[in-house]
Amino acid sequence: MSKEEELIQYGNDCELVLKSESFNRVVNSLVEQSFQKFVNSQPEQKVERETAYNHYRALVDVVNTLKQQVAVKEEIITKGDISQEEQEDHE
Repeated sequence: MSKEEELIQYGNDCELVLKSESFNRVVNSLVEQSFQKFVNSQPEQKVERETAYNHYRALVDVVNTLKQQVAVKEEIITKGDISQEEQEDHE
């Protein structure tokens, strides 16, 4: 399997995860928990607030990484379509 094929498969896997209702429910629940911990903490509770914020940022990073891999997959497929069209035009 070529590197591009691996990236396409990885992108497909990431896309399935992002479309999963279970995954989205879990992520949304964790985001809500982080938000509640943050807003229910006192301004002087810096450690608790930073922990809640960092937890939220980690969740965002996971989702953004999945989205990025889907975008890479789509770019490879689009580039492959263009290359294939160029080859057909030269024939």
